[in-house]
Amino acid sequence: MNLKRFNVLVVIVLAFGLILSACSSSKDHSSASSSKESSKSSGKEKQVTIVYARGKDTTDATTKMIAAFEKEHPNIHVEIQEEPNDTGKQHDAYVTAFNAKSSAIDVINMDVVWPAEFAQAGYTLPLDRFIQQDNVDLSDYNKGALSAAQFNGKQWALPLFVDAGVLFYRTDLVKSPPKTWDELIKDAKEFQGKNGTKYGFALQAKQYEGLVCNAVEYLGSYGGQFIDKDGNVAVNTPQTIKGLKELKKVIDSGITPNNVTNFEETDTDNAFIEGQTVFARNWPYMWADANDKDKSKIVGKVGVAVLPAGDNGSASSLGGWQMGINKYSKHPKEAWEFLKFMTGKEGEKILAINGGSAPAIMSLYKDPDVLKANPFFKQKGFTDAVANAVSRPVAPNYQEISSIIQIELSKMLAGKETPEKAAANMDQKMKAAMK
Repeated sequence: MNLKRFNVLVVIVLAFGLILSACSSSKDHSSASSSKESSKSSGKEKQVTIVYARGKDTTDATTKMIAAFEKEHPNIHVEIQEEPNDTGKQHDAYVTAFNAKSSAIDVINMDVVWPAEFAQAGYTLPLDRFIQQDNVDLSDYNKGALSAAQFNGKQWALPLFVDAGVLFYRTDLVKSPPKTWDELIKDAKEFQGKNGTKYGFALQAKQYEGLVCNAVEYLGSYGGQFIDKDGNVAVNTPQTIKGLKELKKVIDSGITPNNVTNFEETDTDNAFIEGQTVFARNWPYMWADANDKDKSKIVGKVGVAVLPAGDNGSASSLGGWQMGINKYSKHPKEAWEFLKFMTGKEGEKILAINGGSAPAIMSLYKDPDVLKANPFFKQKGFTDAVANAVSRPVAPNYQEISSIIQIELSKMLAGKETPEKAAANMDQKMKAAMK
């Protein structure tokens, strides 16, 4: 073969190879050089692992949600990174990671008061383009929860579930739940020590975010507040001091565990499902734990009611968690698919049935399976709690404000200062922080 014919043959072979290569990849529209998008190789999607950071789930709901997601998306594997249950520590862990521009986490759970802060700091991705491209219907979400994740006209997270503080009680002991805080103290003293109980009442009184949520309920039931609707510090008022006195009275009444000032939600949960306490203030998720035959000693003996009232009626702390995407994630497309599933109807239904969490998607409250697993969603105690929900202080520097509140409340509960002094200190420090 002469050189000219050889060169022509080489050109033909190379051209044919390029044609075959083009045909074999004609269905792959993603960039082969980008690790952020799913790609296909030999007819198979590229396997991607994303990391989901959240606090400890005492139920098996998260595991089941991830299993359902991975079944629908076999190319995406989800690893859980367990963060501290203390929301303050969890918040700080995220801030440390994001300030370092870490891509180690892809999707995060956020307390309802974080989205605006994280958006302003540039930690999270706006979700609007994803929502628009997939035509996600936002009209079925709880409006308050949805708006909590909006900042500067953009949606920075989607609600995973909503929370409202409620009163759990032992139906084998208590026939009618207490209507006021004084009735709670009276009933708790009457029944503690009976049917295996040790304590009358458990709540979250540790120096952390949960203490702020509990305090909001006592203040709200007497018409008090930390910050008013116009953004002004309003803590040093007769109404707020009444609420602080009632909180202190409950702690000092002899109905709570001796170490209640170390109690978080999980401690309250454990005490209640172990049958140790008559009453417990917690979030709706505890219903599932309390009725889980594998872990609870009080299955079928659980009631739920609106929290006791003060002079201004009953008040429940509005809570809930959102899901957002790390701005520095290397897999934003896959992270969105996971977030969309978890905060969608299928994901929130699994969470409601297996985790006892109140859905952020309102139509799920009419779902027979959800109502069967959570009959208390139909109870007046729960619906009233949601109706009477009071938000935590709204401030651009919320973490600083929350820290001031936690410190002063802890001093008060430890007997180091009076409710009046705690209110005065909070007033002074919060005003200085908000200048």
